[in-house]
Amino acid sequence: MANAPVQRMSQLMAKTLRDDPADAEVLSHKLLVRAGYVRRTAAGIWSWLPLGKKVLANVERIVREEMDAIGAQEVSLPALLPREPYEATGRWDEYGAELFRLKDRRGGDYLLGPTHEEIFTLLVKDQASSYKDLPVILYQIQTKFRDEARPRAGILRGREFLMKDSYSFDTADEGLAESYALHREAYQRIFERLGLDYRICAATAGAMGGSKSEEFLAPAEAGEDTFADCPNCDFAANTEAISYALKPVDATGVPAAEDIDTPDTPTIETLAASLGVPASATLKNLLVKVDGEIVAVGVPGDREVDLDKVEAHFAPAVVEMVTEADFATRPDLVRGYVGPQGLEKVKYLADPRVAPGTAWITGANKVNTHARNVVAGRDFEVDEYVDVVVVEEGDPCPNCGTGLKLDRAIEIGHIFQLGRKYADALKLDVLGQNGKPVRVTMGSYGVGVSRAVAALAEQSADDKGLCWPKEVAPADVHVVAAGKALQTELALDVSGKLAAAGVRVLVDDRAGVSPGVKFTDAELIGVPRILVAGRRAGEGVVELKDRRTGEREELPVDEAIARLTAAV
Repeated sequence: MANAPVQRMSQLMAKTLRDDPADAEVLSHKLLVRAGYVRRTAAGIWSWLPLGKKVLANVERIVREEMDAIGAQEVSLPALLPREPYEATGRWDEYGAELFRLKDRRGGDYLLGPTHEEIFTLLVKDQASSYKDLPVILYQIQTKFRDEARPRAGILRGREFLMKDSYSFDTADEGLAESYALHREAYQRIFERLGLDYRICAATAGAMGGSKSEEFLAPAEAGEDTFADCPNCDFAANTEAISYALKPVDATGVPAAEDIDTPDTPTIETLAASLGVPASATLKNLLVKVDGEIVAVGVPGDREVDLDKVEAHFAPAVVEMVTEADFATRPDLVRGYVGPQGLEKVKYLADPRVAPGTAWITGANKVNTHARNVVAGRDFEVDEYVDVVVVEEGDPCPNCGTGLKLDRAIEIGHIFQLGRKYADALKLDVLGQNGKPVRVTMGSYGVGVSRAVAALAEQSADDKGLCWPKEVAPADVHVVAAGKALQTELALDVSGKLAAAGVRVLVDDRAGVSPGVKFTDAELIGVPRILVAGRRAGEGVVELKDRRTGEREELPVDEAIARLTAAV
């Protein structure tokens, strides 16, 4: 077994901190800084210190091994990219303010790559000419850039981040399905090896485009995604991707719509209280502007509109809230009393809960007036049905109807069946078996490498500090010399023997540092096993502690070395 170098803390370029950083909001941010893994360089930009780089490299290694195992080929493409390919696919504009744009000295437009579909497509266009050159899977592990409006949560939401992105190229949809399945299985192996608790959830494609899309989510309080999990069946989805079937009802017995006097009831709460009805009996109509055009969004009064879903539906158009100034130019739209019946020059979008035949109390488009018995499909038409409500705990599972459970999670991976969106835009064809051009179909697959480090920190940390899984940890064992010369001598001797046997060792040989501080730092840094040369060092006895369980035992040095060596 190869000799592993010993990392001595007396020489380590990292300092631990006793207090949390003032700007830290989440656990991983606090602990990765305090334990000396990362340091902030600027808002959303982080430097990786030696221990952090080791953890990051271990995640990279696992990802690389599993990608290589499915026959993927690694390449390295530039991060500084020309405008033209992204303009051809529309993403130069679609990405909006998140895209880092810059000019060279000659005035040429460039961007810092947020993702590389276009560039991989052009690479294959240059290299592949026949169906015999496909299928192929290419990947890279590279720093990506996105100009986050509010970088936060340490390395979880930065303006630059390390990602593995891979792309499959096939001549038929069946081949794409196979490439997608290969990635899905590889991702399961990656996250299992990393020691992450994760869920595979249906997701929206967003700016990536394409059809089928799934996210790999790591449940964590710090997560920015909300996912729904059914306790009765295998349904799991990002809440942004949940959709329900439209279920029309019979409105034959509903009386004709009529106006009712409802003074001073501009909100759902005041309306429901005034009439003595539940909010669910009312129809809420939210007005937004889509590229400057007013659109009404209808949902039951007891539900909130999910603006992220509205924006995703209309992307890449810009969605804004209607303002007082907008109402001033449209006297037909009465603030607080808008109803879908009789709306002119306003597109009406509705949640499927506002199905044909459902009857509502809603605005009458007159001040201090509402209307009741307003029936969808009879008194007003819905231009388009889209799931736009905020999903709530207990909403029915789309598959079986059981109440859904909601949880927060960190997105650690995303896989897409892109289809021919990018191949069409960039004209990626190869000659088929019949000698005629065939348009290539693609998949895109990402793993957040730096995000996985934060997700692991969030999931595995305890009240003492970090607690890394074995394959990811910066060392196999953290040897602590309690302080006396004899103890330090023994700690260094044991460290050398372990390293010679291939064990990765971090040894705390710092002079002038109290045993209490060393023990606290060992817990904070989070190496899986801690070996202490302490009070019985003179007898050749050390203490071996399991960082995760807290179990400890005293062992003769030779037995401790044998046990740690066998575990590698």
